[in-house]
Amino acid sequence: MFKAIVAFSSLFPFVAQATAPLYGQCGGQTYTGDTNCAAGATCVYSNSYYSQCLPAGTGGSSSLTTHSGSTSVPANPTSGSSSAPSSTSTPDAGNPYNGYTVYLSPYYAAEVQQASASITNVGSKSKALSVGNIPTFTWFDVIAKTSDLGTYLADADSLSKSSGKKYLVQIVVYDLPDRDCAALASNGEFSIANGGEANYRMYIDRLVAQIKKYPNVRVVAVIEPDSLANLVTNLNVAKCSGAQTAYKNGVTYAMQQLNAVGVYMYLDAGHAGWLGWPANIDPAAQLFATLYKTAGSPQFVRGLATNVANYNALSAVSPDTSITQGNPNYDEMHYINALAPKLQSQGFPAHFIVDLGRSGQQGIRQQWGDWCNVKGAGFGIRPTTNTGSSLIDSIVWVKPGGECDGTSNNSAVRFDAHCGQSDALQPAPEAGSWFQTYFEQLVNNANPSL
Repeated sequence: MFKAIVAFSSLFPFVAQATAPLYGQCGGQTYTGDTNCAAGATCVYSNSYYSQCLPAGTGGSSSLTTHSGSTSVPANPTSGSSSAPSSTSTPDAGNPYNGYTVYLSPYYAAEVQQASASITNVGSKSKALSVGNIPTFTWFDVIAKTSDLGTYLADADSLSKSSGKKYLVQIVVYDLPDRDCAALASNGEFSIANGGEANYRMYIDRLVAQIKKYPNVRVVAVIEPDSLANLVTNLNVAKCSGAQTAYKNGVTYAMQQLNAVGVYMYLDAGHAGWLGWPANIDPAAQLFATLYKTAGSPQFVRGLATNVANYNALSAVSPDTSITQGNPNYDEMHYINALAPKLQSQGFPAHFIVDLGRSGQQGIRQQWGDWCNVKGAGFGIRPTTNTGSSLIDSIVWVKPGGECDGTSNNSAVRFDAHCGQSDALQPAPEAGSWFQTYFEQLVNNANPSL
């Protein structure tokens, strides 16, 4: 795509004279605006619909819904090995976070560094810079980024050897075919109709191949945000009903293969406002337990992740009755306490991690289902194993704060109506692109303060 832009510019010199601003759009399908960036910025490919002007030196890969290069995926690749590789780790009966130093995502740290440079207020700048020292998960949302995992694991392995500390790398496995079946903002690269299941197995195999090289580095993975929750509540959506078998097959394959190389896994379980409702919680527990048993009860499946990329409180002082009325599980603690015994009774390991990366402020949504770039949000409780609950292994930050949930441009191919609602911050770029205004909001509204 970049070559095409260059060629176009050479034919029409007046285009080259215009420039897109820092963090502005500079390319993508159907895009007709400026394709050159302001001084000090480079046009970086995110996906086929969006390229963004990022500070020079930022690079071309992101930790959420962006593309790290132009590597193509065969339409119908041969599937990976049918037998799982040999395990390289010994199972630990306890919390996988205990005794380990969590590796800092170098890509997110670089994003934070660049974003902080644009903040003029000294106090806000200092707070913003501190976010780069808080561990977040790295999202592997396209197959081209799987090689980056090897780079991070090698770095963590080197740090471990030089410091004597044991390191843990946090990842999100996020590339199912027909991904995001009930929405549009984070549609994935694979389609079921075009060899998606085989592509997904190849994606998992590539992650496994990288992890196998570094058996001394522990890996914790969140498995496929939103996917299984959609199978509980959104089978009335044609794309979700059509994806049901592929989602189940994909998650089962991921559990089996990642288990074989000792990856501690937490299947994504939505949040209190999704699966916590009385009508949804029993079917959800049944689905998780069935998949776990179908996969052979993998020993490294530790439990579930909740509130990923959402805004719920861990323990709310009081219910936000304007949006939670009718649901007794009005925060993540209530949800977890209600779900755990239902899982345990069916043989599923009921341990949890909770994403509180954007949960610093409450009472900010018009509807509980509003998820896109919600106004007034702030960074929440920092990652810790002091969770106040024996069911919760760790508070974590899964969603890298500042990376956009979805565009507010209603003419964009991946526009989702949630991103155009009055409680969504606008204007917003494409999902996964850096959203400077939103990052600054998260910093300023952080609770506890940064």
